[in-house]
Amino acid sequence: MALAEFLTALDDLASRAGKAFADSADNVALEAARVEFLGAKSGQIKNVQKQLGTIPGPDKPAAGKRFNEVKNEIEAAFAAAGERLAREPGQGSKRKAFDLTLPGRPVRLGRLHPLTQTIEELKDIMGRLGFSVADGPEVEDEWHNFEALNIPASHPARDPLENFYLATAKVSGGTGVSPVLRTADTGKMPVPPGEEKVSAPMLLRSQTSTVQIRVMEKTRPPLRVISLGRVYRPDTADATHYPMFHQIEGLLVDYHVTMADLKSVLRLFASSFLGSDVHIRFRPSFFPFTEPSVEVDMQWNDRWIEMGGAGMVDPNVLKAVGYDPDEVTGFAFGLGVERVCARRHGVSDIREFYKNDIRFLHQF
Repeated sequence: MALAEFLTALDDLASRAGKAFADSADNVALEAARVEFLGAKSGQIKNVQKQLGTIPGPDKPAAGKRFNEVKNEIEAAFAAAGERLAREPGQGSKRKAFDLTLPGRPVRLGRLHPLTQTIEELKDIMGRLGFSVADGPEVEDEWHNFEALNIPASHPARDPLENFYLATAKVSGGTGVSPVLRTADTGKMPVPPGEEKVSAPMLLRSQTSTVQIRVMEKTRPPLRVISLGRVYRPDTADATHYPMFHQIEGLLVDYHVTMADLKSVLRLFASSFLGSDVHIRFRPSFFPFTEPSVEVDMQWNDRWIEMGGAGMVDPNVLKAVGYDPDEVTGFAFGLGVERVCARRHGVSDIREFYKNDIRFLHQF
């Protein structure tokens, strides 16, 4: 084959391959064009390559050079077509004209979790009753979680099987964070440098009452605070219990505070959250940090349900934070956020709040 004829065949091949790749409307058509022109066995570029052997010897260098140039051009055209299709929707399918008369597709907006909605509403209700919001750590020491709340070392509530204790180092010395010693009359005392002391065990707080202790340690009465947050207890998960749940804890310390004030606040809280048809009743109970102590029941839609505990702040708790129980008194209450949320929305199992089922959460 003459050189001129071979070069003409190469130019024609490059033109046809470039047009085939450019006209490919989708990946299927592009792949068919690739097989036709660049196929390893029967592709047209392969057939032209075989004709190099028929070129006269002196013309072979020019023919080989042009062949390589055309092959590179065809491969570049194929790559460009692939990039074009990758940028188009539907893997290269032809775009349909946009019809402005069609209705728009609704955008699904996110929303707050029902427990978060409940917490924000509880803050608003108690804020209108004069209570400010306080917060505290979820990892606590035994002083704030037990001792300051009048829970002695022998109390069953301090059993390791009833709490989530953390596996922290038991011995600390002059390196790292210095532990503290706490006694009934001296409070916090730093460990002398270089002297090893056994550090107090830490645990995930089992109640938000720890926040009340921290607030009273820094604030003189009168005070009104609420704390809302997660607490942890190794309970078996069922319809009304969960190892991690939320509490709202209220504290009021002032002069001449009585149980009547406690019941009035809880009645106002319940009627604001659940409606005017809610009634409150107290049942005698016992909590180490309140005396007297009561269980709080709320009647709604002709049904009584236990919502939490309450009572007058025990004098030992007031003494632990430096208050004089002969001068001030106070009340405290703690309610489960999951329970009030479930009661309001008619949810029979609080585990539904933690399944992250969009179909369930979308109702709130």
